[in-house]
Amino acid sequence: MTHCPLCHSRAEEYHQDRRRVYFQCTNCRLVFVSSDAFLSAEAEKATYDLHQNSPDDAGYRAFLARMCRPLAKRLSAGSHGLDFGCGPGPTLSVMFAELGYPMAIYDPFYAPDESVLEKVYDFVTATEVVEHLRNPAQSLAQIWRCVKPGGYLGIMTKLVIDRAAFATWHYKNDDTHICFFSRKTLGWLAREWGAAPLFVGADITIFQKV
Repeated sequence: MTHCPLCHSRAEEYHQDRRRVYFQCTNCRLVFVSSDAFLSAEAEKATYDLHQNSPDDAGYRAFLARMCRPLAKRLSAGSHGLDFGCGPGPTLSVMFAELGYPMAIYDPFYAPDESVLEKVYDFVTATEVVEHLRNPAQSLAQIWRCVKPGGYLGIMTKLVIDRAAFATWHYKNDDTHICFFSRKTLGWLAREWGAAPLFVGADITIFQKV
């Protein structure tokens, strides 16, 4: 029997393509692939190394502004943050710093200083990160611990709509994408955390910690 890596409930087959089988949790509704479909760490990093993201890229800034703008509106003067999963070209941290909100950065491949995960912050961001998590229960708990009471966590990830849309969804075709969230999954996560989710647009969710 296959079990969900987020809530550990029973999962059922959801979709299959030429490369992978996808399962959906019967409880939190997370869609995921089994660990035997994971890339090696070397192959995963090689994929990320192809990303050409940087603070000098106006298009990338516009993409991240969809997270930066709504979250910055909620921050108090002097707020400090953490960008979890900053990637090879940290940019969101630069954008928040330009607004007066400095950020620490963490990435298991590009900024692996785990001491930053032992602190707490007024806000934490995870943009295009959660779909890569091999152990989402453990990683999301770790991220949530980094948020101060009253602080915010912003998650950006494309969301599962239904089985028919999933079958033709380009997002699932990236082999580094192994967990796929929906509004139901994020709602389950919010209930576990005791935090009401604020859905901003199609792919951004902001949680406030009580």
